[in-house]
Amino acid sequence: MLTITSHEAELLEDPFGILPGDRYEFLLDLDVPEDDELYSENGIYLRVIFLLENEQARITQYQFYEKETEQSFDFGLDEEEEAMVASYCLEHLPEEKEEE
Repeated sequence: MLTITSHEAELLEDPFGILPGDRYEFLLDLDVPEDDELYSENGIYLRVIFLLENEQARITQYQFYEKETEQSFDFGLDEEEEAMVASYCLEHLPEEKEEE
């Protein structure tokens, strides 16, 4: 099972206003057990695009990367892991900056 140790998150701007909802990019640092095929000595992070639209929230895209090399890995999340990541993203949405 993956463990999220830290994250960075930001709202992605849609300069043309074409896409409905708000999209967020999350970079999730992961603690991966050594016996997992995804394990790397250099560390792994997960880049997630998270959509919030009309009271619905979901992951639209994700990709695993090795920290040191930025090499991507073609691995998928199982249903339980994807639900855990989606829940984490929803709980850690960046606060909107108030306009002055």
